[in-house]
Amino acid sequence: AERRIPGALRFDIDAVKDTDSDLPHMLPRPEAFAAAVGAMGIGDGMRIVVYDGLGLFAAPRVRWTFKTFGATDVVMLEGGFPKWQAENRPIEHGPPRSRAARSFTARLDHSAVADAGDIARALAEGTAQVVDARPGDRFRGEAPEPRAGVRSGHMPGSLNLPFPAIVENGQLKSPEAIAAAFAEAGVDLDRPLITSCGSGVSAAILSTALETIGKPARALYDGSWAEWGASDRPLATGPAKRG
Repeated sequence: AERRIPGALRFDIDAVKDTDSDLPHMLPRPEAFAAAVGAMGIGDGMRIVVYDGLGLFAAPRVRWTFKTFGATDVVMLEGGFPKWQAENRPIEHGPPRSRAARSFTARLDHSAVADAGDIARALAEGTAQVVDARPGDRFRGEAPEPRAGVRSGHMPGSLNLPFPAIVENGQLKSPEAIAAAFAEAGVDLDRPLITSCGSGVSAAILSTALETIGKPARALYDGSWAEWGASDRPLATGPAKRG
């Protein structure tokens, strides 16, 4: 049975995406995003509060998507639905209520989105650090990727910070713990950063964490490993080579 915070709308990251792409979670075209969220009843100038069922997993990607398409007031509910339930707050059951459509103006901020060429240049020229949120065994090439046809390993020169290292009980850890985790992964927080992961979802957790400590990432690699690992671009295995 469907359960939600009363009045909440469902945003499906597997539906609101570029349906013409073979990659799992690429950003849709601005007009497609505007049509999808406008039909949900989300319009210009509204405050958007995002949460998910795990506490902190898909919500950062949804928040990043809204912000990348020009929404200015987008926040996440701390602790998500698990915390809401644990605090015995009201819950709505059954099908969601329909809402009147609104107009949402989508303007893509291209600078917030990295592609494979941007990543290759950043790593070759040392202009940005690429931080990968996937589990260590997949980054090192010791475990298979969950998607067919995708190699195991990482982009040569990228660093690895598995996202659970900065999450506790469905919430981001303290700013001090976040900064320490990035430092331990070999990241220089005073240099530009691009986040990456398996398909562009958990990279947004790293991006959100960086924002909370005042060191926002330059961009997120939308295709992430699902794109790079399925291509013939160079690949490294083993632990990250630092500095």
